[in-house]
This record gives sequence, structure tokens and C-alpha cells, in this order.
Amino acid sequence: MTHYSILDLVPVVEGGSVAQALANAADLAAHAEALGFTRYWVAEHHGMKGIASAATSVVIGHIAAATKIIRIGAGGIMLPNHAPLVIAEQFGTLDALYPGRIDLGLGRAPGSDQRVAHAIRRTLDSDPNAFVRDIVELQSYFADDGRTGISATPGAGADVQLYILGSSLYGAQVAALLGLPYAFASHFAPQLLDEALHVYRSSFKPSEFLDKPHAMAAMNVIAADTDAEAEFLASSIQQSFVGLRTGNPRQMQPPVEGYKASLPPHIAAMLDEVLSCSAIGAPETIRDGISKFIERTQADEIIVSCSVYSHEMRKRSLDLTAQAFKSL
Repeated sequence: MTHYSILDLVPVVEGGSVAQALANAADLAAHAEALGFTRYWVAEHHGMKGIASAATSVVIGHIAAATKIIRIGAGGIMLPNHAPLVIAEQFGTLDALYPGRIDLGLGRAPGSDQRVAHAIRRTLDSDPNAFVRDIVELQSYFADDGRTGISATPGAGADVQLYILGSSLYGAQVAALLGLPYAFASHFAPQLLDEALHVYRSSFKPSEFLDKPHAMAAMNVIAADTDAEAEFLASSIQQSFVGLRTGNPRQMQPPVEGYKASLPPHIAAMLDEVLSCSAIGAPETIRDGISKFIERTQADEIIVSCSVYSHEMRKRSLDLTAQAFKSL
């Protein structure tokens, strides 16, 4: 059976607060653990009113404290925003607190717009090879092999599982070169999914960390008791993507009946493309959608994003999603 996991953007809903979003994340993770999900990841985003996971390592600690066995991690940390030593210390601390449960997915996007990226990094001048060098430096801190001349404390000897993230071919090439597991962000950037997985698998070089490719693919799954109810719930994520693509990101909005049908054709077409790796509907509908996605990708693991306005309906969606995976 294909493993199934969760990517949570820790949404701040319209009329809600960051505190409530963080409480919901801890509750949802505990619920996912009881349902048999393999891991629970949160992502680094900055300057977005509707996402509460900017301080990603802090949020991971909060969620890990609310759970017992499910793996908790970053999907991901945008490494160019940080010194590798600082990330080694942060995730070394998490591993010391929650041993054997911490994942560290690494990406190279800023996790923000250019203005916010400047505020984080101060400069956007970078060497295209710096990402690989930073990963190797980070690995050195965890291995405590002396190559940097610095022993990360915490961090040295930490058992943190590294993943390379991507939405293009570059991440696939890096993951293959370094012999690391690879996760593709097809839940919002599906265009290069098939080609990236082919590049990763065909170019993979075994390493001390992994002897054969391990590919994870992301998809949106919004499940409800009926197709119509699921489509209604999905209008919240549709509003989020429209806001993001039109330069007006907001807190997550309540669902709107007939939202997509009200959009101009070019905006509706954009949504169809961005959300093409999705399963939205009743149990049989999402089971069929998940099955076809697994057949298409041959992924070792599927990580699902479930952006729903109502916390209780989101938990219900996870119930039905877990049932669908277990029935495959």
C-alpha cells in the first residue's frame, strides 16, 4: 500500500486568528496520527495573511508536542533564507526533543514575493550552485564529520531525514545527485510532474542515506459525503489561488456556492491547470482520483493538502481520505 501523509499550510481563516490556526494544526495532526497518516509537514511561507507557518521549526515543535508517533517535519524549509548551521541547530533541537520523528524537506524558493524575500535575505544575489553546497554543508553538521570545522550543538549526530523538494526539474536533479528522497509540489505546480519524476528516477545515485529512489507526490484531496458538498468546500482553496495569482492574497475565505462558475473563463482555466492534481468529491470519487494519481506517478508516498475553511469539515475530509487509501 502506498504511504499517505499530510501537508498543512496552517491556514488562518477569515474571522480567525493565528492562535486558532496553530491550535487547529496540533489537533489535526493528532487526528491524522490516529488515522494512520505517515507524516505531517508544514511549509515555510512569509508575508501571507492566510498562512501561520512562517516560523516553521517553532510550529513543528508545537505539533510534535501534540502527537506521539507520527513523523513531523518541514515541507519545507527554504534553505536560501537561512544559514545551514542555524537550520542544523533548529532541527537538531527538534530531534533531541522528539527523537526519530523529524523530517526536513529542503527547497530553494523564497516562500514569498520578491519584496518579502529582500526583507528576509537582504540580497537576492546568489550562486546557482549555492543550494547544493548548502545542503552538503547541512549534511556535514548532522554527520559531525569535521569538514566545516564546526560542531553544531544541537545538531551533531541528529537523526533528521532529509528530503529535496521541487516544482521543476532542478530539485529532481539535486535529489538524484545526492541520493535523497524527492517530493514534487504537484498540488500547486503540476506542469512538470511526470518529467521531474522520470529525471529523478533515471538519474538517481545510491547513497548512504538511500539505496533506491523514493518519490513523493503532492495532491489536493477534499472529501465530503457528496460530490456537491466537496465541490462547495473546495471553493475556499479556489479563492485562495485566485487571490494569490491576482496579487491579492487574503486569509482563507468561507466557501461560496457556485464560485468557480462565476469566474471569467481565463481565471477558471487557470484554476483547472493549477489544481489539476486534485481529488474532490464523495468517497468513491476521491478513491478513484487517488488511485489514478498513484497509477500515473508510481509514487512511493502521496502527501495530501486539504485546505478547507471549517476545521471540523477538514477533519471529516481526512477521515474519508484515510479510508480511501486503506481501501486501495
